[in-house]
Amino acid sequence: MIPIRAATLDDMPACARIVHDWETGTGYIQGTPDVDTLTGYLAEAFPVRDMHVAGDPVEGYLSIDPSSNRIGAIYLARPGQGTGKRLMDLAKEGRDTLWLTVYAPNTRAQAFYRREGFTETARLDADRDGAPPMLRMDWTRSEVAK
Repeated sequence: MIPIRAATLDDMPACARIVHDWETGTGYIQGTPDVDTLTGYLAEAFPVRDMHVAGDPVEGYLSIDPSSNRIGAIYLARPGQGTGKRLMDLAKEGRDTLWLTVYAPNTRAQAFYRREGFTETARLDADRDGAPPMLRMDWTRSEVAK
């Protein structure tokens, strides 16, 4: 089983590489920033996010804004290994609500989020030039699970 731990600032380049490789591999996102620029974005957000990484070396990560319960990122170098489920379970710990955005063409991620109890609540414009429209998805802990 791939270990999961709290992220450190030193993990940001590996996280940035995963984002970069995923975005450039989609075929529907244009103008992906380079790894150094992405590393800078992640390092800037690091102090105000709850971040965890999976693997050694890092194979995936989760970033949550604790002030809004927004999952800012969940990226995996190798999806389909159960790591995303484990990261999502970690995100849900101690929270009654979560929300996230996902690119509309990313139907694989949407299916995963639906299996995790998220529902689509809004359709949004692209978050930057060269990116497709997005969906907002929300999760609320059921009374049964409390």
